Amino acid sequence: MRIAMIGTGYVGLVSGVCFSDFGHDVVCVDKDASKIERLENGQIPIYEPGLERLLASNVAAGRLSFTQDLKSAIAGAEAVFIAVGTPTRRGDGHADLTYVMAAAEEIARAADDYLVVVTKSTVPVGTNREVARVIRAANPDLDFDVASNPEFLREGAAIDDFMRPDRVVVGVETDRAAEVMEDIYRPLFLRDFPIVTTDLESAEMIKYAANAFLATKITFINEIAALCEKTGADVREVSKGMGLDGRIGNKFLHAGPGYGGSCFPKDTSALARIGQEHASPMVITEAVIQVNDTVKRRMIEKLRDLCEGSFNGKKVAVLGVTFKPNTDDMRDAPSLTIIPALVGGGAKVHAVDPQGHREGEGLLPHVNWEADAYAAATDADLVVILTEWNEFRALDLSRLAALMATPKMADLRNIYSADDASEAGFKAYVSIGRRPYPDA
Repeated sequence: MRIAMIGTGYVGLVSGVCFSDFGHDVVCVDKDASKIERLENGQIPIYEPGLERLLASNVAAGRLSFTQDLKSAIAGAEAVFIAVGTPTRRGDGHADLTYVMAAAEEIARAADDYLVVVTKSTVPVGTNREVARVIRAANPDLDFDVASNPEFLREGAAIDDFMRPDRVVVGVETDRAAEVMEDIYRPLFLRDFPIVTTDLESAEMIKYAANAFLATKITFINEIAALCEKTGADVREVSKGMGLDGRIGNKFLHAGPGYGGSCFPKDTSALARIGQEHASPMVITEAVIQVNDTVKRRMIEKLRDLCEGSFNGKKVAVLGVTFKPNTDDMRDAPSLTIIPALVGGGAKVHAVDPQGHREGEGLLPHVNWEADAYAAATDADLVVILTEWNEFRALDLSRLAALMATPKMADLRNIYSADDASEAGFKAYVSIGRRPYPDA
């Protein structure tokens, strides 16, 4: 099949490359000339393990190409995917659909023959019907269908998620559109991966409901962690005991400094707004948003306590700034709340991140960037683990402590333990939901 993918951001690029690996003829479209030029030269604008290799192989096979010309991209296409950004709108928390509707109108003006317009972007319930209205208004004679096909890609594991998904969700109104979508996903259908075919509104809601539920799970265990610190319980053991219950499961039960990234903050905010607009308040989701903000602020107080009540004049080594490992994405990362508080309090912050340096330089001014954890920790008063990159999971803690002026650690990902820190020579160690060293 011939597919056009509008937008070469994270979702659009990963989806386009993977569809081409299915054997489809895919043209990725973007208005950013520099981005298209980089992609044509095999340069990936994002960090995603395995994506560069997969892109190169499909370009070489002649199945994947890039262009700024929308009309040529959709000529002969049976489906065109809208995979543009839907950022949180300032002021009201709603998803900004400006780019989605602009893409819909451009598709309508460029198309001549029947095609299925597929919304891949995360959009509020009712958006696909509005997309259809925009297309009809711009080109009343066009024969088309709309479909909703939300993505469920984890950054850092997106290719595996696309090729071996838990499920594919497709919202359609006609059998004709359903057949086109089935053809697109035939490689997955033939391998018995679940494909949920439903109506437009249900498909749109599935995406928001899934992300809000996962955000709730993370926030719940973070609240439990706070209570564990007060009662002497160990959140790791609590998480293990909970996760072994098949009705709960062990995923997303790891205490940390709060969720971030491109999806959970945006989607929980949008779902809360949808509920308000329909006079059906999402009370749990609204509480999740509030508690997640509180969790990040609570991390700052943990660090302040380790610095005897003041950051002023302290050197702090921060290990990891991206919202999770195996990505360069810093959107709503805890580091964007915690590091400015350190700097604002007078600390000298030295940071290291395998992929976040480039993005971090623009988002985190007054931060000194180091090549590795040991360089960052040299003469430091405190080391903070913010992102659980593999290289931070196997540190030589004795070496780290010996390099520091005051060997203290805030392990905000629970990688190590109080015993590990004590044996390595740290004078103080705190984590989340577990006993500190020395005991308070």
